Amino acid sequence: MLTLADILEALTGQRNELARLVITEAAIDSRQVIPGGLFIALPGERTDGHNFVADAFKNGAVLALVQKDLPEAFPIIDIRSGSLPQEMTIPVALRTGHPVCLRVNNTLEALQQIATYWRNKHNLRVIGVTGSVGKSTTKELIADVLSQRYRTLKNVGNLNNEIGLPLTLLRLGPGYQRAVLEMGFYVPGEIAQLCEIAKPQVGVVTLVGTVHAERAGSQEAIARGKAELVQALPAAPTGTAVLNYDDPWVRNMASQTSARVLFYGMDPAADLWADDVESFGLEGIRFRVHYGDESLHIRVPLIGHHSVQTALRATAVGLTEGLSWGEIVRGLSMGQTQLRLVAVRTESGALVLDDSYNASPESTLSSLNLLTDIQGRHIAVLGDMLELGPYEKEGHEKVGRLAAEVADELIAVGNLSKIIVTAAMRAGMPSERIHWIPETMQAVDILKPMLHKGDVVLIKGSHGMRMDRLVNALEIIE
Repeated sequence: MLTLADILEALTGQRNELARLVITEAAIDSRQVIPGGLFIALPGERTDGHNFVADAFKNGAVLALVQKDLPEAFPIIDIRSGSLPQEMTIPVALRTGHPVCLRVNNTLEALQQIATYWRNKHNLRVIGVTGSVGKSTTKELIADVLSQRYRTLKNVGNLNNEIGLPLTLLRLGPGYQRAVLEMGFYVPGEIAQLCEIAKPQVGVVTLVGTVHAERAGSQEAIARGKAELVQALPAAPTGTAVLNYDDPWVRNMASQTSARVLFYGMDPAADLWADDVESFGLEGIRFRVHYGDESLHIRVPLIGHHSVQTALRATAVGLTEGLSWGEIVRGLSMGQTQLRLVAVRTESGALVLDDSYNASPESTLSSLNLLTDIQGRHIAVLGDMLELGPYEKEGHEKVGRLAAEVADELIAVGNLSKIIVTAAMRAGMPSERIHWIPETMQAVDILKPMLHKGDVVLIKGSHGMRMDRLVNALEIIE
């Protein structure tokens, strides 16, 4: 278990064995603190964690990292100099479990420093996962597979950034043998920093899309950012880069790593590849996987043809980590990994595919293709895809063209979705089957009279469009 002695050593290089206070868990939200927890007071534009230190202590925190003066008179150990005060004796508060604060120069940097120290204290293999699409589902499925043999830690939800990943690592304890960590990318250098903290031996890259191009600048910049993961891996045979052969951006990363490269994809030129894909709609998919001289048919409860790639990534990591085919297939079949897309029923009996969490051109195209796997009248409700930068027009046009092919009715939501509408009409979709509205909830008035039993409705848009409100308005509450 993490102790105050560990934290002091991580931040100052000095260890005080009297600091035996055990830390149960770390949090940056005072409402999520548990008894015995560490609270990190992060300053922010909207809220400042320093205003909630007292609340964190009320909720059971025994230690807080702070970088500002506090109005309350809590005991404080000042280590801003990078060393323990010479006159310091461990306060009685630490031995009795009463709250105490550690004063540092920067609480975020201190959190990352502690996480780096704590990760280095544990002898385990770390698998990093990045990519524009499919990170979370891939992370979950890899963890399912590895858990068949190893005690495995993973990010909770999407704790995949410079705050969430360190918080995840502080959950490490005795017995963990593997950690699967999703790594998000917004700006150059971010994944490199996460790798410095986590020190992955295996890196998995899904694909390089256009999401976040507005901030990154271009798809080339996104590819460079994602490649930071494979660049950070140790050389073969310790390190392995699991790369998508079907995506040229990812395939080209092979030249940027000294790790062993294991290509996966649908192309027989890949080391691990699949064919004979058969979709059973919401009942999952079946495919044949090939690896060297071996091949076998696998059925998994993932939805859509694109999920074959997810299964291949998890299989590749399983093989890299020494699992048998039986263990891999059992992990793939656990069925708890379809994180984003949820199927719900409406009062009319229509089936709603709720994929409202977020959207990029790549993920939206995959979701639209899923419609063809499910029988019924297909209705696509598509919101704006945000943060695409220079790919905004091209991305929305691709979605519009495919919507014209697979959807019987199209409802487009938001200003950017006008591009979807125009592309769909140019692709031959009759104008009477296309509806454009500026606001998300206006879709309810269009959809409710339209829906009948047997209809299949896909709802997808960027998180900022709050398409989930539309799903809530249509779903039957039992």
